[in-house]
Amino acid sequence: MNGWVKRIAIGFGVLLVLAAAVLVFGSMQGDRKRERLVAVTVTAVPWATDADGLARGRYLFRSRGCADCHGPDGGGREFVNDGKGMRISGPNITPGGPVGKYTAQDWVRVVRHGVKADGHPAFVMPAEDYNRFTDADVAALVGYARTLEPRSGGAAVVELPMFVKALYGLGAIKDAAEKIDHSLPPAQPVPAAVNAQHGAYVANMCIGCHGPGLSGGAIPGGPPDWPATANLTPGQGSAMPRYPDANAFVTMLRSGKRPDGSAIQVMPFGSLRELDDTDAQALYAYLKTVPAREAGQR
Repeated sequence: MNGWVKRIAIGFGVLLVLAAAVLVFGSMQGDRKRERLVAVTVTAVPWATDADGLARGRYLFRSRGCADCHGPDGGGREFVNDGKGMRISGPNITPGGPVGKYTAQDWVRVVRHGVKADGHPAFVMPAEDYNRFTDADVAALVGYARTLEPRSGGAAVVELPMFVKALYGLGAIKDAAEKIDHSLPPAQPVPAAVNAQHGAYVANMCIGCHGPGLSGGAIPGGPPDWPATANLTPGQGSAMPRYPDANAFVTMLRSGKRPDGSAIQVMPFGSLRELDDTDAQALYAYLKTVPAREAGQR
């Protein structure tokens, strides 16, 4: 019996050593991966300067998640701090911050492709949500950002626990630059209307959290105490039966609560409640048409 116990203990010890080695190796790979250079060819989109373009840019900034990560004034904002080694702050994107010298090409590179001006991947930037922005919307958003009152300092802060860095280094977590098909041409404009076609354009903002198939599940790289995102398709485990019509769905976006009054966690309601009625109702119309997927298939 003692022999078996000893062998089990040795085996368990070997597994612990191997696990530690994988953790250290993966973490080192994660650090290297964040320092890699990502080559993408981009065409400059001149930023908007006209009143209509800047008004559209302000709307996009407030409704597409920019304020959630960069703050309402664009000066940067801490949006994750779990007290366990994970702390993330969006950078200052006003003219006084790190992007103050960005060219039009630099803006396209980071917004559409998740690659900073120096060629390194923007680890947290959810560029997969913005990759399908039309040229007009890129121009509007960047134009508005350039009108923000300059703030000083405010580089991005990305502090990750070793196991998260290891998952990233080993490929279990991907940054936006890995997820995006960089060869896709810019999306073409879709007239704003309450229909599925326009709703599909709006739904691009949901990809980062709910996955490209919109079936939800755990957010790769998110804090472990974050709940899984909802399945927005009509498949098994769908959250959509809670919202029998567009009014119920839009009310949820405005209130942050399900029809039964329970609060929804993590969702960026600061931005979602800024969606205008056309965008919010079109999003619902589109979600009624997406292919069914089982919850968590992303």
